Amino acid sequence: MMSNVLAQTESLAFGKTLAQVEAEGTPAALAPHHVFDGNRPSNVILAEKLTPAILGSLVSLYEMSVFTQGVLWDINPFDQWGVELGKVLAQRIIPELEATGEPDLKHDSSTNSLIRRYRKMQA
Repeated sequence: MMSNVLAQTESLAFGKTLAQVEAEGTPAALAPHHVFDGNRPSNVILAEKLTPAILGSLVSLYEMSVFTQGVLWDINPFDQWGVELGKVLAQRIIPELEATGEPDLKHDSSTNSLIRRYRKMQA
């Protein structure tokens, strides 16, 4: 798993040129699809152990990144209509999660399945 993490950062940094792809013997028709520019920034954060403090720090770092991008792009990433929709839908789901008997689920099959799975886990 770690080799894939490190390889991904290397591929993002350096990519693969058409000359490298052709040198590997890739058919000419496919060669352009195997070219990757590289020079794409990435970060790898390593921790010796995943603790609540480390996880909280990672979440905080992500939120700060999202906030900063929002400022740069002049948008409010924390005030979206999708978030509002999620809050409305959650209010419908809460009673179904807390029901003592089998609730009448009227969501899509995926959401119904997740609710049933959660309820079984809680039983």
